[in-house]
Amino acid sequence: MIPVGLSFQQAPPFSVPFRFFLTAPLFLLAAASLLLFDGESLMMNRHDPATLAATHLVTLGFTSMVMCGALLQLLPVLSGIVLPHPLRKARLIHAPLAMGAAGIAGAFLWNLSWLMYFSMTCLAVGFASLLLTVAIGIWRVSPQGTSLSVTRLALVALGVTVCFGLVLGMARHMPLTVPYQTFANLHPLWGLYGWTTLLVMGMAYQLMPMFQLTPAYPAILTRRLVGAMLLCMALRTLAAWIPGQAGNNLARIIDVILVLGALLFAFITLRLQWRRKRIVRDATLNFWKIGMVCLLLSGAMGFLLQLPDGTNHEALHMTLGVLVLPGFAVAIINGMLYKIVPFLTWFHLQSAHSRSGIVPNVRQIQSGFRAHYQMALYLVALTVLAASCWVPTLSRIAGILWAINALWLEFNMLHAAKIFLKVQRVARIRSPD
Repeated sequence: MIPVGLSFQQAPPFSVPFRFFLTAPLFLLAAASLLLFDGESLMMNRHDPATLAATHLVTLGFTSMVMCGALLQLLPVLSGIVLPHPLRKARLIHAPLAMGAAGIAGAFLWNLSWLMYFSMTCLAVGFASLLLTVAIGIWRVSPQGTSLSVTRLALVALGVTVCFGLVLGMARHMPLTVPYQTFANLHPLWGLYGWTTLLVMGMAYQLMPMFQLTPAYPAILTRRLVGAMLLCMALRTLAAWIPGQAGNNLARIIDVILVLGALLFAFITLRLQWRRKRIVRDATLNFWKIGMVCLLLSGAMGFLLQLPDGTNHEALHMTLGVLVLPGFAVAIINGMLYKIVPFLTWFHLQSAHSRSGIVPNVRQIQSGFRAHYQMALYLVALTVLAASCWVPTLSRIAGILWAINALWLEFNMLHAAKIFLKVQRVARIRSPD
């Protein structure tokens, strides 16, 4: 059954989003490999080259890769916009993004200036292609629901994140007179609070009531929270340029407000999930619950970091990073894949071969994933990774667990692709014309 309120007539071909979904777990595997071979130094210092490499493999290679694929699939469906030449646009986004994410990790590890320049060029091309493809289409249509408006703001945050990242990349290898530490603080702020969290909010507002059968989010939250958070990020950016203690105090106040906004979203999401209309076993729901709990814990950790310098421990910063990236972001995206991929596989096959009688339903596709077992493995891997922030010798065990987790997720994406190709092949044999 196709959910009411979606316009699947504008859906791009199956291969448009799926190339992103197939590639993303491989970057998670690459980050796990760094944990396995260089884990102790990685978990002891957030500024270590291996830590920076692993972070960008997760943020660019996994998180942004899936988000780009999801945007190309969901925006035409949610808003009815038409993306001309979707296959060509997908290639122009996917290939530079993949090369840039892999290259920038290598540039951090081996301190190669030419590789940094090459990677930044690839990332600039990939993200510019995404923004031109999606943003122009969005701004040409009138807003249809909260999700589209939130997506617009998330794309603004993505543009700012990319610009700050390019400045940081150039400053590492060129004699630029820029305040490096200021940009280093603002870059993750816009990437995590803006691009990642705002986009998750926009998708949650639309898809949680539709697919997870929760009550709708409160209207005041959907109308005000995202705009307020984006305004706070803009003010936080301005505060970074105010000299002296006044700028530091203003920045600290805004940081607290941003944390409160994220906590509010997480708390209401968990409350809505608790009030679901139908109680069924759902790995996607459990991944979202894990992500929201990690967001709550990271908010508490953020408050600790606002206290006097006595709590400003490196392990605390590392734990915060684990809760936000492998905890919140990876859990939400993992759960989203287990909802989107089976549905898209079924939908595209059903649209092309509805009368053949050979198209498996969504539950049959999902059954091959063993998603609940993978979720249990993910939870163990996350726990060990958080513990390794305090006991770095655990990092190799965490690396092994995350490698298995990434391979399992990749296998499940390949499983869906195999079903799609098999049904296509059988349908062609039965209808040779």
